[in-house]
Amino acid sequence: MLVYHSSAATRHDPRIFYRRGNPIDHPESAGRYAVLKTAVVEAGYALVDARTHDMAPIAAVHDTGYLDLLSSGWARAIAADPAIEEILPTQFAPWTPHRRPEGLLGQLGYHMADTSTPLRAGTWDAITGAAYAAIDAADAALDGKTSYALTRPPGHHASGAHAGGFCYLNNAAIAAQRVVAARGSAAVLDIDVHHGNGTQAIFYDSPDVLVMSLHAETSNYYPYFTGYADETGTGAGAGYNLNLPLPLGSADEVFLDAISQSLDRIAQFDPPALILSLGLDAAVDDPIGAMAVTTQGFERAAALIASFGCPTAIIQEGGYLCEALPRNLTAFLASFDAAA
Repeated sequence: MLVYHSSAATRHDPRIFYRRGNPIDHPESAGRYAVLKTAVVEAGYALVDARTHDMAPIAAVHDTGYLDLLSSGWARAIAADPAIEEILPTQFAPWTPHRRPEGLLGQLGYHMADTSTPLRAGTWDAITGAAYAAIDAADAALDGKTSYALTRPPGHHASGAHAGGFCYLNNAAIAAQRVVAARGSAAVLDIDVHHGNGTQAIFYDSPDVLVMSLHAETSNYYPYFTGYADETGTGAGAGYNLNLPLPLGSADEVFLDAISQSLDRIAQFDPPALILSLGLDAAVDDPIGAMAVTTQGFERAAALIASFGCPTAIIQEGGYLCEALPRNLTAFLASFDAAA
């Protein structure tokens, strides 16, 4: 299995995350990339630098004004304050904003869902590098191959026009749309502990992409406002979005049963390629997770998904710094390879 990555991942390294009103070290640090990269290198996987792509695959998923903010926001920020290290919104748009403001601070609040997604000097390089790796993995799937995209920052909380939950560009959605453009359809299976609300939003009215998300139930867990079982798509996309919310604290058997249910539905859809949003934060050891999946659980999950027999682009989502993180990744990839 090839591993696509971008060394630009380290250029975005946010400092602070607000948890219950208190500033703490940001969980989605550049250190995540270093740990995951070291793990795959030591496991013997070949690393491939992501190619630079034009903006068309990204713009096929994301709003023009949003991309303009992400690409130009840092230059605008330091023009106003050359000493600044990162910039965050302090005011957020209401659910139905009257219009998009012209100023930088207003646009940050318009396009960001929370305070987890600051703009920094290297943010644009990091997020486009991750998207490029996802595009390369999608192209490999179109060639009938399975690969792993070490995408960092993650992407599944980013909608077409909004950042949030550590995510800026939706790498999985970009990969899925790449497959749709070539073959007419794609399926996304999201096994992150958090609901893939951004991926859901992007494809909610589309019959071309089947989106399956299994995750810790969200009535008292991020992202709170989505991820419920009655969210099934709208218009032509009705029935093509399925959520399997799992009780907080769910362990291996519940996790694996939900994956089996998801694969049954994906088999009915019969996609030419599968985009797997691989979150490792369902792990029992994860510092911000809410489930109890073991390393053996991830191994069995990988074998289940690999045995489905569909070319797969594995896209890294969550999974935060703890001793088990690199072990869970390499166990998943090795099990996938063995069962494929």
